[in-house]
Amino acid sequence: MLPQEIVAKKRDGGRLSRSEIEYFVDGITHGYVSEGQIAAFAMAVYFNGMDMDERVALTQAMRDSGDVLEWRSLGLDGPVVDKHSTGGVGDLVSLTLGPIAAACGCFVPMISGRGLGHTGGTLDKFDSIPGYDTAPSIDLFRRTVRDVGVAIIGQTGDLAPADRRFYSIRDVTATVESIPLITASILSKKLSAGLDSLVMDVKAGSGAFMPTMEKSLELAESIVEVANGAGCRTSALITDMNQVLASSAGNALEMREAVEYLLGKKRNERLHEVTMALTAEMLIVGGITSDPVDARMRVERALESLEAVERFAAMVRALGGPSDFVQRYDAYLEKAPVIREIYPQEEGIVQSMDTRAIGMAVVTMGGGRVDPGDSIDYAVGLESIASIGDRVDAQRPIAIAHLRDETLFDEIEKRVLSAVEIGDGTPEVGPIVVRRVAPEGV
Repeated sequence: MLPQEIVAKKRDGGRLSRSEIEYFVDGITHGYVSEGQIAAFAMAVYFNGMDMDERVALTQAMRDSGDVLEWRSLGLDGPVVDKHSTGGVGDLVSLTLGPIAAACGCFVPMISGRGLGHTGGTLDKFDSIPGYDTAPSIDLFRRTVRDVGVAIIGQTGDLAPADRRFYSIRDVTATVESIPLITASILSKKLSAGLDSLVMDVKAGSGAFMPTMEKSLELAESIVEVANGAGCRTSALITDMNQVLASSAGNALEMREAVEYLLGKKRNERLHEVTMALTAEMLIVGGITSDPVDARMRVERALESLEAVERFAAMVRALGGPSDFVQRYDAYLEKAPVIREIYPQEEGIVQSMDTRAIGMAVVTMGGGRVDPGDSIDYAVGLESIASIGDRVDAQRPIAIAHLRDETLFDEIEKRVLSAVEIGDGTPEVGPIVVRRVAPEGV
């Protein structure tokens, strides 16, 4: 078997066997498949696709290219469940959802990523907490999941290493958008965490990774079918990303909003609905309950009893953060020196939002990355972002900018104003949870 023969077979529209896929992925991991061959393979898949059996085989081979965590030996008395989002702006759901699910009886080993482009990254938000270790040892990770119920960390070098090399080549060969390859990339990392079940949050709208609702649905269906085919009970919710999800966008700002959400001080309605829906879905696919009404009641109880915020505080302590972070979060989270309101040029009601442009405004401030190696300014971003349907005027700004440098304000103001359409009418706002995708019985 030769790598170039596998590339040629897929180039010509052929269907690859499991053994051919496993051989090629092993070559990605151990270096006997060249970067040129990987690039050619990615382009062949981009144009010719993969059927579901091929996608399952590719996902499992990439999962098995490194360590796969196991949890049975810890004697956990609940399901091992996770959630993954395809990314957006102001999407801080993982920060709130993980502790809530743990308070409801789930064990959540959440392996997250960093932001790139207009989307924020969960790890960057946790890096805004002094001392929090997003790259702990596997032993500490497992202990934290066992003792607290949730641990949110980054991908280690031993989990799905084939994906790391494969993705870096896809990133520079214009093949990232291939749905079979996206499916395998997401699931190989998630399934290497040894999950019993998974819930996908697939975004759709102006701030989503996928450009159309049709593509978002195609991705959701692919992930659900492949994950279940690989033995992980999985469902997906398609959620709206036609506007910023929470009230803030920026790492420390989103972390502050997450803590205040868990404490019950302030809860953005859109953020709350998505958090409730996804956490309830985790309880259902995890087998905690089969009743959607009961699932939401359990989530509400975890929030109102403050058990969820206690789990969050315990996770931060266990992973090296301040022991009193929840009590003194405002003192620990870095603040930008320049804070200025962005007012509309004329009063009216927010009609629509270019969510991607809002995300790129945060990147321009230094709060995100264009290249993977870019540094992050955790303090900068936007808060009090108006939602579609809100009235904005000389008293109610569109957003409040947190800046490192006063000289950036004019550019950020221009970007935000051009991203938001203001008018007189009441806009039609669709549901935040657009659709559920799941196989029969899940």
